[in-house]
Amino acid sequence: MSIPASPTATSDNVQLQQPTARQALISHALTGHSHSPGRSYLASASPEGRSNTPIDFDGLSFPSVGARERREDTEAQREARIQKISGAVRTILECIGEDPDREGLLKTPERYAKALMFFSKGYEESVTHLMNKALFQEDHDEMVIVKNIDVFSLCEHHMVPFTGKIHIGYIPKNGKVVGLSKIARLAEMFSRRLQVQERLTKQVALAMQELLDPLGVAVVMEASHFCMVMRGVQKPGSQTITSSMFGCFRDQAKTREEFLSLIRRNGV
Repeated sequence: MSIPASPTATSDNVQLQQPTARQALISHALTGHSHSPGRSYLASASPEGRSNTPIDFDGLSFPSVGARERREDTEAQREARIQKISGAVRTILECIGEDPDREGLLKTPERYAKALMFFSKGYEESVTHLMNKALFQEDHDEMVIVKNIDVFSLCEHHMVPFTGKIHIGYIPKNGKVVGLSKIARLAEMFSRRLQVQERLTKQVALAMQELLDPLGVAVVMEASHFCMVMRGVQKPGSQTITSSMFGCFRDQAKTREEFLSLIRRNGV
């Protein structure tokens, strides 16, 4: 199903699509950004014939500002980016009272810069490329669940880790299924960004819904946030659980309960 949008001409004669109210709402839920005139949707069709949806926005699937620039870095530009982060880390070390020139810290700024680039590598990945050639037709119309997927992310408020597990389920429509490893990779892609758990959970669910157009999607995530463990209230062992459900999982209590029961089970 395509979502109509209002075309806008540009100086380069590239046709952009002004988002509909639904697109703007989904985009805000996924990115945390409200729409502005400069944030338009490229008029390109997805591999599944779904056009003008947030899944295809800028070819980068719900990117933050600067995601495209980072993805298209040359080797020299990437090295310059790492050196810029390294300089900032050196300043931080000085500000907390450390000596960045002592032996143990000499290479710390560059190490941390490279680590941060890895922690946030999801900004360089695209849903459409991730799912390339991984959608199949199968005679299956029952629930598919991949559970206990380990995820590691950085809280965008304090830039400290939160870690946990995510459980993803869907019910195919018209036999359209996705490769199981791609479900885990989807969770990995969205988690390797600055995040809040609520948005991460919804991003995964919406991406599955947009890509597969299934009868329903259910995502549950449970995680421990180091911003609550190492600082602030300092409550080790606390868990945050979030869920996002669409279609039959939201509308039918029995379907939802079956999913929740299955992800709670240990073993077969």
